[in-house]
Amino acid sequence: MSYVNRPTGEVINEPVAVAPVVDYHDRVRWGPIISGLLVAIATQLILSAIIAALGAGSIEASGRPRTITPNIAGNVGIWSTIALLISLFTGGWVTARACGPMNRNTALLNGAILWATTLAVSSWLLASGVSSAFGVAASNAGEVINQLQQQGGVNVPQTNVTAQQAREIASNLRSGLWWFVFGSLLGLIAAMIGAAVGARSPRTQANYR
Repeated sequence: MSYVNRPTGEVINEPVAVAPVVDYHDRVRWGPIISGLLVAIATQLILSAIIAALGAGSIEASGRPRTITPNIAGNVGIWSTIALLISLFTGGWVTARACGPMNRNTALLNGAILWATTLAVSSWLLASGVSSAFGVAASNAGEVINQLQQQGGVNVPQTNVTAQQAREIASNLRSGLWWFVFGSLLGLIAAMIGAAVGARSPRTQANYR
């Protein structure tokens, strides 16, 4: 800032004080997190519907549907996991953009909380029988658990399960749970990357004195 001292004609310059905009005191922003959660769910539902439709179309158009069904199911599972990562990345990006200017650490924190919230909601949907909304990871775990309950539950005598069947059930359960853990960790990374990409740096404002 400058002005002219009229009696002497001297131009006097005063320094401009630049102060950074203070970041949020509460670093967790639940409004943007819920917005990102809804966007993630909507994105996952749409992508899952597209993938399932393409898989069903491939089986319908095939001359040997029973033979290719296992391969199609495997491909659908892989693409469902990719769709889950895309949806969490999108949800993390929306969360960061909705928060307004903030530093990278705050964006990563909100992205991680978005992932945790999504996992909690997906667990509730899984218990409600809507596991397909969150991809193959939760779906596989749910199918394995259901199989274990059917094979070894109260309604079925334990003597009806052979040793080989018990080993197969344990193997399926182990694979499903490890796949769930692996997919969940990838989802955490995707949500945090999306939040970091969508974060806007805090602006600075000039204070003139």
